[in-house]
Amino acid sequence: MQSTQGSLAALIARYRVVDIASVLLGFLLSLLAVGDVEPPPRFGPLPLWLDLGLAIIGALALLSRRRWPVALTVVMILASTLVPSVGGSAGIALFSVAVHRRPAVSLSLGAVAMASCLVQFWLYPIAEGPHSYAIAVALFAFACLAIVAWGIVVRTRRELMASLTERAVREERERIAREMHDALGHRLSLLSVHAGALEFRPDMPADELSRAAGVIRTSARECVEDLREIVGVLRAHDTFDVLRLVAESQQAGMELDLTVRVEPADVPDSIGRHAYRIIQEGLTNARKHAPHQAVHLTISGGPGDGLTVELANRLEPGADGPGSRVGLIGLTERATLAGGRIEYGATADGEFRLAAWLPWTLR
Repeated sequence: MQSTQGSLAALIARYRVVDIASVLLGFLLSLLAVGDVEPPPRFGPLPLWLDLGLAIIGALALLSRRRWPVALTVVMILASTLVPSVGGSAGIALFSVAVHRRPAVSLSLGAVAMASCLVQFWLYPIAEGPHSYAIAVALFAFACLAIVAWGIVVRTRRELMASLTERAVREERERIAREMHDALGHRLSLLSVHAGALEFRPDMPADELSRAAGVIRTSARECVEDLREIVGVLRAHDTFDVLRLVAESQQAGMELDLTVRVEPADVPDSIGRHAYRIIQEGLTNARKHAPHQAVHLTISGGPGDGLTVELANRLEPGADGPGSRVGLIGLTERATLAGGRIEYGATADGEFRLAAWLPWTLR
């Protein structure tokens, strides 16, 4: 459990460092435009304290880019049209969308940013000259394309690395399976030979009978040990990976409080995949029906006591939890088939609670 909490803490710390760096970079880029842009004749000069304050607000708004990436980017792009000092933070938000969303979304927002620059440079001309407006718009459009392209490259690289990792894991599993096929084939053939001898020579001498039974017992034990080894290796890549699920949800902007009283790697695969699916469905429902509420996830239990998973979140005003509940009904069937139970519904405290118990037998 300590290693689990340590890994989660390191992951959260990395997110915090990235958030702080994004805010600082957005603010530093925005400082370049603070007090450095002449207001249009129809407007009065923007006070320095207000210009600086808006730049700070724009930079701090980047902390919410995981929760509302697209909406935040649209608002900041539109705001930068009238307040150029917000433009630096808007660029960071646009890059974040390009990294975490489909290229179609980021390219659309890039087009919105290019359209906004047409208005911005009309309101705030940065130079005088017959072609200054066209040059400024062209440079800004190129910068938007570069930001989006860079984000798409980062996104593609991450997807490629994930694909290569998955391919390497699959090839390693296939290699191990081939090795185990050869090793188990040899031992099982010995079992077959000696079992056949016992079948066709039931009257063999006692010492030969004892020797054949010993070979069968030894080969069977070695087969079991080999199977345990291969299952252990395969489970190392297919564990109850709740940390990854939590990290993905937090990256999507969900406020998630995790309490783990069991080591996920110790959870048997027979119940780990069911628990993983239950948590996944619960987090999906919370994100869909209560996107602004924090989710509390608790995982506890052990061999003999069973595995308990509980998710709870405040209900949105006027909501009573998931709509059709088809997914929850499917989870109920899953838990029942696994020998466990599940319950869900709104509580008297105004929360929606999903709790499941799965049997975890002693080995």
